[in-house]
Amino acid sequence: MKLSLLLAVLALSLPISLRAQEVKSPDGSIVVALHLASGALSYEVRHQGHVVLEHSPLGLETSIGSFSSDLVAVPSGVTTAQLDERYTLPHSKVRDVHYRANELTARYTNKNGDELAVLFRVSDRDVALAYRISSPTKLRVVVQSERTGFRFPVATTAFITQQAPAGDGWMGTKPSYEEPYQLDVPVGTKSPSGLGFTFPALFRLGSTGWALVSETGVTGNYVGSRLVNPTADGLYSIAFPEKSENAGLGDATVAASLPLLTPWRTITIGATLAPIVETTVATDVVKPLYEPSQRYKAGRATWSWLLWQDDSMNEPDQRTFIDLAATLGYEYILIDAVWDVAIGREKMAKLVADARAKNVDVLLWYNSNGSWNDAPQTPRNCLDSAPARQREMAWLKSIGVKGIKVDFFGGDKQATMKLYEDILTEANAHGLMVVFHGATLPRGWERLYPNFMSSEAITASENLIFTQGFADNEALNSTVFSFVRNPVAAMDYGPVLLNKIFSRDQKQGSIRRTTDAFQLATAVLFQSPLQHFGVTPNNLVEQPAFVVDFLKQVPSVWDETRFVDGYPGKFVVIARRSGERWYLAATNGEKQEKTCSFVFPALAGKSVTLIHDGVGRAAARRQLQVGADGRIELPLASEGGAVLFAK
Repeated sequence: MKLSLLLAVLALSLPISLRAQEVKSPDGSIVVALHLASGALSYEVRHQGHVVLEHSPLGLETSIGSFSSDLVAVPSGVTTAQLDERYTLPHSKVRDVHYRANELTARYTNKNGDELAVLFRVSDRDVALAYRISSPTKLRVVVQSERTGFRFPVATTAFITQQAPAGDGWMGTKPSYEEPYQLDVPVGTKSPSGLGFTFPALFRLGSTGWALVSETGVTGNYVGSRLVNPTADGLYSIAFPEKSENAGLGDATVAASLPLLTPWRTITIGATLAPIVETTVATDVVKPLYEPSQRYKAGRATWSWLLWQDDSMNEPDQRTFIDLAATLGYEYILIDAVWDVAIGREKMAKLVADARAKNVDVLLWYNSNGSWNDAPQTPRNCLDSAPARQREMAWLKSIGVKGIKVDFFGGDKQATMKLYEDILTEANAHGLMVVFHGATLPRGWERLYPNFMSSEAITASENLIFTQGFADNEALNSTVFSFVRNPVAAMDYGPVLLNKIFSRDQKQGSIRRTTDAFQLATAVLFQSPLQHFGVTPNNLVEQPAFVVDFLKQVPSVWDETRFVDGYPGKFVVIARRSGERWYLAATNGEKQEKTCSFVFPALAGKSVTLIHDGVGRAAARRQLQVGADGRIELPLASEGGAVLFAK
């Protein structure tokens, strides 16, 4: 008998508790093995024969007993299924999605006879993991902690951002996913805060590829989790929120009815960064929680506050930015904080009507706050309770406002996730789109909540105005955000700031280090269906006509997204398609010139427009004929960029 056949026979003769249950991706490139040994669960992941995750623990600790130890496999409790689904994302980085995966469900019981099902879904680029808890006698559970972990090989390095201490930052508004990244650090490196790291986290698997770890499917039924500081051997484990988050309001555990399906933890894997940039796993494994009350229209917005700041919150300046939006053909204006005091509600109704007469709709800013931070900006206490929300949203609908931007959340507890869900659900009932700022990572929300548009959850462009240090790292950050944060969800960064000094008068403030072409590239690079641009009225006369024309035509919603080239911290080239037109955006994260050379077959043989770094770091334009092989060379200035699009 051949050795391989003998081993197979021996494996089948083992008790089910000692056998590994395997599930593979449809193309066979990803293999997940699930193990039960001495009553404890673990799993491992391989890609193209290479180890992605070594034996990593699984399990939960709950009020109805432990699901981490003393587990027994349910006889005939392993099932498999093939998943094949097509769905549409009307405002995202891709429109038409075809999700194919193989699913493994393995069931186990604990000492009390309650059941834990472990679910794996494996596509050609993603692994998704979730638990289902059920009981024959109990109707509710408190999940106290998780044992779920991700153990990477020792040669792995991480691109990862720390968890901020609760109540830290301006007016006690953190954590808000706005911390700097550690780049290419060895696994096992601790976070400066001592509190671990937030999702998503990117890992370079030596010379064999990449893995992006995140989570999705978090609603009001669970907490948003993070990764605790890793062990020396590269194990990153799931942690629940700190008790002190949200000023101590709400529990740091999960209370839910049974049966309970937990959020999905996801691992996107590739030999290159292409699967990372192009993944849709955050929406693949969730379903919409409600139908949209209307067709929501994505678009572009002007936004005075970003560069003109608080002093611009007055009626004349907002009318100036309404006119700017009308000139550029933008669909929206975002009117930021203190509008209720500086403009007033009665005048706001007239302002909204006047803006709509110019084909510009209005988005209004809100403070989420009830009692969890000291941020004073108004409107406050309008969204923190159901009666207040319903009154406010009914008024917004009555005057024709199309969406809200809600700020200052500061935590990932279940109570906070419930607040996000309540705001979204009631906003949908009133036909309002929602953007979150100073907020958590959106976890599958583009599909779960059809009126959700975007979320900050990044150190966004407002920090260019606040500190020179952030402005000095703007180019580098563009090459990190594009490979870590933006792949999993829309990112409300606020791109395209063309002022040379980040202020209204351009006489004082942070100095812009990047080129004009870099700034234009961020309109494509940073994906958000509601794109709040940093363009100001002076840019229309300071910039050449081709720059203004580009700003008028660039989309905010895409039919397709592709990775082209790049490395986090060095450079990035990403392509996005709207209709029949491709846009390629490139930025150089380093302080030295370079040329990016790559092949993009979709543009082979075509004539394209290239906006690139010109004299004095101004933008220049030329026509480029792409060869039949699709090869393109893009010279980039230090901290420069380029954007290329077909006619």
